[in-house]
Amino acid sequence: MLDEARSAPERVAAQFAADGERYAALGAQLRDRPPAAAVTIARGSSDHAASYLAYLLMARYGQLVTSLPMSLVTLYRAPLATHGTLAVAISQSGRSPDLIEPIEVFRRGGGTTVALVNVAESPLGAAAEWVLPLHAGAERSVAATKSFICSLTAGARLAASWQDDRALLDALRELPEALGAACALDWSAGVEPLRGAERMMVIGRGTGLAIAQEAALKFKETCAIQAEVFSSAEVQHGPMALVEAGYPMLVFAPRGPAQAGLIKVAEEMRGRGASVLLAAPADVAERQLTLATSASEDLDPIAAVQSFYLLVEAVARARGRDPDRPPHLNKVTSTL
Repeated sequence: MLDEARSAPERVAAQFAADGERYAALGAQLRDRPPAAAVTIARGSSDHAASYLAYLLMARYGQLVTSLPMSLVTLYRAPLATHGTLAVAISQSGRSPDLIEPIEVFRRGGGTTVALVNVAESPLGAAAEWVLPLHAGAERSVAATKSFICSLTAGARLAASWQDDRALLDALRELPEALGAACALDWSAGVEPLRGAERMMVIGRGTGLAIAQEAALKFKETCAIQAEVFSSAEVQHGPMALVEAGYPMLVFAPRGPAQAGLIKVAEEMRGRGASVLLAAPADVAERQLTLATSASEDLDPIAAVQSFYLLVEAVARARGRDPDRPPHLNKVTSTL
């Protein structure tokens, strides 16, 4: 897991060196024939990457995006309006039946179907009209790292190509350097507070919420910590009842419109006695963990998860667990 996480900057650079004409052609088609609607189709870490893509499209360009509950297709056989819809599936293996069938339905129904997939020659790749390989390379660790980061960057590249956003495309080309800087940051201050944790909260908002979702999943997978994720706008409602003295919390506060509110929530939770780890850029004095920055605020969450992966691997080992072989988990999950 650690080696694969550290290889992410190299894999992202490889992704950006390939498929430029394919992204440009798809972007031109989407501009010429704008979709009537857009849906994402994914599970697990890939669904977190889909959440990032959706938020990026909505916040940056105003394009509404829905996360498709796959059971509407696979179990309920719902009569979905597929014509003119952009359907984007995200997957590492491309072998999960509950992703393949919806893509087939949308393609037959006149939608534009796209697969962001690490194994391009997979059933999902065969089912989609457009295949955008992640180029993450073989991933042996059960807990996804580099493939998740490559899913985030492929989603951002798709969004920028669709909108012909030259500034974001230029920022993406510089991202491997920011990811390398994120790998070099020292997050060891987060290990001891989480060594004995049984439950915790992970807080994010906006484009960073998807990173908080991914972090909570990785704490469960590799550390056996019952980690729950909340938006900073929601945590002050019902979840507040869980917070007591020493309650562990990780707050991601990258640059952007949500940052001030996230820093405020971290301060308020400390006032309630919580053990808060605030991850923020170097200009935030209250931080415990430093976030690397990129050429675009919207890409900063990708650098944040790069640093996080090194932390969660260290926390797992400090707890006496093997992050490379989490119990009861398989690399590919087949569901309908």
